[in-house]
Amino acid sequence: MNIAFYYVFAVVAGVLAGALITYLFGRFPEKWLQDYGVTPQDPDYRPSKRMRPFPEGLIAAVFCVACYCVAIYFCKEAYIDTFRPMHLAVIFLVIPVLMLVMMADKLNRIIPDQFSIFIAVCGALSIAADIFEGSVWFTPDVKWWIPLLNKVIASVVGGGIIWLIGVISITFLGKEGMGMGDARLLLATGLITGCYGFIVLVYVAIFSALFFAVPLLFKKIKRLNDEKKRIAEAEDPRKERLKIQREKAKIHFAEDPDYLAFGPFLALGCAVFAIMEPFFFDKMYQTIVLFGVYF
Repeated sequence: MNIAFYYVFAVVAGVLAGALITYLFGRFPEKWLQDYGVTPQDPDYRPSKRMRPFPEGLIAAVFCVACYCVAIYFCKEAYIDTFRPMHLAVIFLVIPVLMLVMMADKLNRIIPDQFSIFIAVCGALSIAADIFEGSVWFTPDVKWWIPLLNKVIASVVGGGIIWLIGVISITFLGKEGMGMGDARLLLATGLITGCYGFIVLVYVAIFSALFFAVPLLFKKIKRLNDEKKRIAEAEDPRKERLKIQREKAKIHFAEDPDYLAFGPFLALGCAVFAIMEPFFFDKMYQTIVLFGVYF
């Protein structure tokens, strides 16, 4: 079949996926997009933000189109020419939900459990795909439980690390370091990436987050300097300091200018691996053989 057909299909599917998730995001129950136990009666309640056709809907459509097109480029030989419909279904289904994760965490600082559950279902499909259709990471005669163990270990280790970071942060620093939503997201994405892909996910997540974290740090430094200047120039510095503290107290936690949601970068890392898995296998093959972890 002409390769152009696949790319046309990817563009159409991506646009439709972007439009669909924009529509659905506006109709998800309010409690999905609120922190646990939050009700409209709470003094700091803020209605959840929803995706708009522009810019969020456009971003979602562009993201889905780009992912589907990149998947065709890198996965055509492994998943299309050697037809593996279950592997293709995982990519087709998980990309829009990963986009939903990015939007929910960016707009409302929450990753709904329902999104992580759906990703976990895609992970279960990914495990079945590796067992019944074969995986690029394993030889055809590998025991069926090896691909299963690969995905389960990545899920448990990834979710466990984030959970541990969160517990340590709350215990010793008295504040949340990594949310449990991030932990559940990694539990789910681990079922898609497996151990080898988990390395890619973490690498992409950290370095893409740094791209945004550095400018955010400079903005914070500038804002703190501006606050110090306000206090120093005020007729009553103490009163001005209290005023600034009250202004900060009124800021909803989802609007915190110093907060950088990490969930979107974890989702991005999973998406990058899912659409480029054969490419990463080619690049990592010599290394995994050298370490004796190729089955």
